[in-house]
Amino acid sequence: MTILNSNGTYTGFIKVQMELCRPITVQTSVNPGEHAHNNNETSFYLPPGYVNKLHISSINTVHEVIEALLKKFLVFDNPAKFALYKRCHKEDQVYTCKLSDREHPLYMRLVAGPSTETLSFVLREHETGEWEAFSLPELQNFLRILDKEEDEQLQILKRRYAAYKDKLEEALGGVWKPG
Repeated sequence: MTILNSNGTYTGFIKVQMELCRPITVQTSVNPGEHAHNNNETSFYLPPGYVNKLHISSINTVHEVIEALLKKFLVFDNPAKFALYKRCHKEDQVYTCKLSDREHPLYMRLVAGPSTETLSFVLREHETGEWEAFSLPELQNFLRILDKEEDEQLQILKRRYAAYKDKLEEALGGVWKPG
């Protein structure tokens, strides 16, 4: 539903599907004025296919929509880490295109009509590889995850080579006897 205001702008709702691969960090403090240095944040993964409704104005830009989505859930992550995409279905094909920060999603929704098959919005992380957008705790968490994965792979290799060594010694035991 779209409502026309006396100043010529209009307001309405858009749905945004959250397709986030990385966990988001949210503030858990009771006092909204408190910040991360109080250790009042937690990280978690959003469930796949999570959709969020957002009430916006026709003058709201993509950048403002991203900020509003994050603010709605007290997400502490830097808005620069995220991008809004439009998804269109045409002739059994799905097209996804990143929107510029200056585009107006509500206007796009109104022009496209009510069908989400024609147009839908998706929030994703940037794929730029720019690490500056991440906070220090997030980067430390990435390092912990990578260290854990590295240790797991090292243990797998050690077990594999130990098994191979045992098989070689067993095979050599039948052919060659030392001393």
